[in-house]
Amino acid sequence: MDKRDRIRGAMIGCAAGDALGYPVEALSEATIVERYGLRGITDYDLDENGTAHFTADTQLMLLSANAILYAHTRGALRGIMAPVYTYFPHFYMDWYLLQTEKRPHRPYFAWINAYPALSAKRALSPTVVKVAASEKFGSMDKPINDSKGSACLLRAVPIGLSYSHDPAYILDLGANTAALTHGHELAWMSSAALALIVSHIIHTELSITEAVNKTLPVLYETFPDSRKAVNELSSTIHSAMSLATSAASDLDAIHALGKGWVADEALAIGILCALRHENDIAGAMTFAANHGGDSNTTAAIAGTLVGARVGFNAIPDRFVDRLELVDVILELADDVTTDCPMYDWGPRNPALQS
Repeated sequence: MDKRDRIRGAMIGCAAGDALGYPVEALSEATIVERYGLRGITDYDLDENGTAHFTADTQLMLLSANAILYAHTRGALRGIMAPVYTYFPHFYMDWYLLQTEKRPHRPYFAWINAYPALSAKRALSPTVVKVAASEKFGSMDKPINDSKGSACLLRAVPIGLSYSHDPAYILDLGANTAALTHGHELAWMSSAALALIVSHIIHTELSITEAVNKTLPVLYETFPDSRKAVNELSSTIHSAMSLATSAASDLDAIHALGKGWVADEALAIGILCALRHENDIAGAMTFAANHGGDSNTTAAIAGTLVGARVGFNAIPDRFVDRLELVDVILELADDVTTDCPMYDWGPRNPALQS
């Protein structure tokens, strides 16, 4: 298995888990069983055209990948590059304007905005929308709010896919990216941890357990002034790892961690499900989707981790063939693999500006 296959696996796993969990997000477990049977949702709930849709979380994950490539291209072509996270707000504003207007009054930054699925309104995070509407983004030093919601997490995935050599840099970038919209330490700490876990799996081929164990100590080193938050996150993740090998049922194990509406719980649930099904992405995503909480985010995290571990070729066809924009996601994943440069001059998407 090469790095390209693992990066493809992570990005498709993220989008697939999001799409699987989207129809049951916030439904009670009784309602899920009533609607989908005793095993719950085990396959996509397709639209009338036979397509599985992902949510705004995956939209922003894809835009984050596009933003990283844009930043690298600017650095290569112009010889100067601001901190990578400072490019993200431009791409997130593209997304927000497409959510609220037919056409922004400026060129788009992201080539993937040429696709209507990137502007479809699906499970929008009120926190992200409120921050984008203000056109004022936060930082770790100047938090924009006290939100620790889980909507910031998937944006960290492309950071783990793109960087490998400096764990402190990966953590700092993951945290800064989350802090743009979520000001609580546990939100940006969880996003940072997810980025580094993904990086370890992708670039050093560690198991999920090894990747988690290698990540947690570096949090203390990188964020010495946030020891309380690191302790809380580490405790929650250690609970998930213990539950993964316990005799607790799937649902009881998830209930012990929470519902996933906040970032540390969502990350822990995703890790739990990935560990119980480390070589079975369908099992991991299904486990993570069938609970009465933030089903799409937890299933997306599980899909990302196991997808990174087993690679794209191990993902069942039914989770690939019917996923919207699958070819675009694969193209973007291949660009991330090669750090493919992009055109950095003039209008980005003429088709959208005609």
